[in-house]
Amino acid sequence: MGVFDGKVAIITGGGKAKSIGYGIATAYAKEGASLVLTGRNEQKLLDAKEELERLYGVKVLAAQADVTPDDESEETVKNVIKKTIEEFGRIDILINNAQASASGIPLSMQTKDHFDLGIYSGLYATFYYMRACYPYLKESQGTVINFASGAGLFGNAGQSSYAAAKEGIRGLSRVAATEWGKDNINVNVVCPLALTAQLENFKESYPEAYEKNLKAVPMGRFGDTELDIGRVCVHLGSPDFKYMSGETITLEGGLGLRP
Repeated sequence: MGVFDGKVAIITGGGKAKSIGYGIATAYAKEGASLVLTGRNEQKLLDAKEELERLYGVKVLAAQADVTPDDESEETVKNVIKKTIEEFGRIDILINNAQASASGIPLSMQTKDHFDLGIYSGLYATFYYMRACYPYLKESQGTVINFASGAGLFGNAGQSSYAAAKEGIRGLSRVAATEWGKDNINVNVVCPLALTAQLENFKESYPEAYEKNLKAVPMGRFGDTELDIGRVCVHLGSPDFKYMSGETITLEGGLGLRP
């Protein structure tokens, strides 16, 4: 018996191998959850679906979806929710992990397109999914886990649009925790630091910068996407953590110290 037998979790950005989203999906699959994975790349989603179903015997719905500055994005999200209900009949956990950004560009050089990329893929996507899922989360007395970043908490250079989107998500999450508490929906935020494929590419391209960043982590390592991030998300979605809501949790090996 898994923690999430009979439960349905939507994970945005969950189809990319060696990503935080896929690490969370793996942790949830091991606990018996039926999964809805969204992302931009259909083939990566189908690959993730095949692997998770084969390894863990769960059902996975792969739903290609992207939130961009156009009039169709909200309908795209609504269509994902519609397919979820048609396939599974319920939604218990919503995990908003997907985010694109124009990182490494100074604020003075950021364009509106750069800013729109971060805000729409992160903040607007989180808003659209939360609003569309609310009636079903209310029915299941479910859980929302949103993803923010130390970039917003600590004002990392070169990440202005990304940080703005992530801090917007934190604000949105706190309001939802207040408004949806009466429905027994808890909403929390995770700020992760994990060894992803993107970070591995950074290591290959900029080994000295990578080592400098690694030395800044008190634990001396980057987190594992499944064991250090996904497992915490399992606990946040479980009944044991139902009373916790509106909190921001830093999973950064001691790097995310804050008041």
